[in-house]
Amino acid sequence: MTPNPAYRPWLDWLDSQQDAMLAQTLELAAINSGSLNATGVNLVRETLQRYCSVLGGDMEVVPVAPFSVITETGEQRQFALGDALRVRKRPEAPLQVFFCGHMDTVFAADHAFQSVRKLDDNTLNGPGVADLKGGLAVMLRAIEALERSPFAARIGWEILFNPDEEIGSPGSAALISAAASRCHLGLIYEPCMPDGSLAGARKGSGNFSVTVQGRAAHAGREHQLGRNAVRALCDFVSDLDDLNGKREGVTINPGFIHGGGAVNVVPDQAMCRFNIRLEKADDEAWCLAQLERLGAGINARDGLSLQLHGGFGRKPKPLSRANTALFELARDCGEQLGMSLDWKPTGGCCDGNNLAAAGVPNIDTLGVQGGKIHSSEEYMLISSLGERAKLSTLILLQLAEGALDEHWTRL
Repeated sequence: MTPNPAYRPWLDWLDSQQDAMLAQTLELAAINSGSLNATGVNLVRETLQRYCSVLGGDMEVVPVAPFSVITETGEQRQFALGDALRVRKRPEAPLQVFFCGHMDTVFAADHAFQSVRKLDDNTLNGPGVADLKGGLAVMLRAIEALERSPFAARIGWEILFNPDEEIGSPGSAALISAAASRCHLGLIYEPCMPDGSLAGARKGSGNFSVTVQGRAAHAGREHQLGRNAVRALCDFVSDLDDLNGKREGVTINPGFIHGGGAVNVVPDQAMCRFNIRLEKADDEAWCLAQLERLGAGINARDGLSLQLHGGFGRKPKPLSRANTALFELARDCGEQLGMSLDWKPTGGCCDGNNLAAAGVPNIDTLGVQGGKIHSSEEYMLISSLGERAKLSTLILLQLAEGALDEHWTRL
């Protein structure tokens, strides 16, 4: 099976764009855009505005709310985030497609991993090259290929470049929800799996913090008067971790703990951050009930107070009938291009969860092929830039000619 000859000129055009996509990936990856580095994220946004000028859409810079964090001392602190960028074209077209890719990375401005290098002729190592800056180059070239074709008029599109995906999209979730009300389907450019597979069903996720307030006292003279916040928090965390295995598909990971100070003082403050992953939406109620129960146990102790912060920011992403059909279209397009594509469930989550929760079928791993993301060994296969751009372009061209039209009835 080969693509319709009518599509060939625009697929072939992408062969000439490999170097340009690589250059854009290098330029973007050279900019530190850790989630809390608003200056760096905004520099990425300004660079993307330049890249998007060729597409001819209406651009809008959209501020997002600050990010609230419970600090190591148990205080709430807000961090300004970079702005989002929204680009829209042909909102009157019969088929509306939402494109999304995040601008931020997990590597803060003071992280040691800042530079990009080639490991070999086809492997690029650098912060965000796979997650997700290579994907931004793929997305933009696929949209440009569509725009160059005679099939573009039937598809309207909206791009959201968001600044905060790596911290759960707290500020941009509302922008994704708003876009969902205007679009029939979504294409998101997280990296595919290292073997080239797409992510199918995804777990949901919640990020939480707990703070414990006790009572300070001299560890020698008046130890009995103190109320040890570190001990209370350790009991809470131990019981929390023991919940693993108690409900199928639910995993809980205490990931950060802080408390105490001088060892001759009974510590009166301690805090912890933890993450919960779940497979079903109704798992949330069970998890919250367990957290309330564990917290109540600590609060029943004399002189101790535990407070829970945070919540579930991303619902699980099951595969609807329409979403499965979209995956099958991607697989068929891959076969036409000589790519063997499959999809598999994953415990990870992304903005595809948010979009699915709003009822919009989507594929969220249309970005480059690579691996070891979120580490200093993150890499991208350079050849996947052109391969994945062709995949998205062929999907768009077939959608423009009516593929899966029976599934787009929600608007």
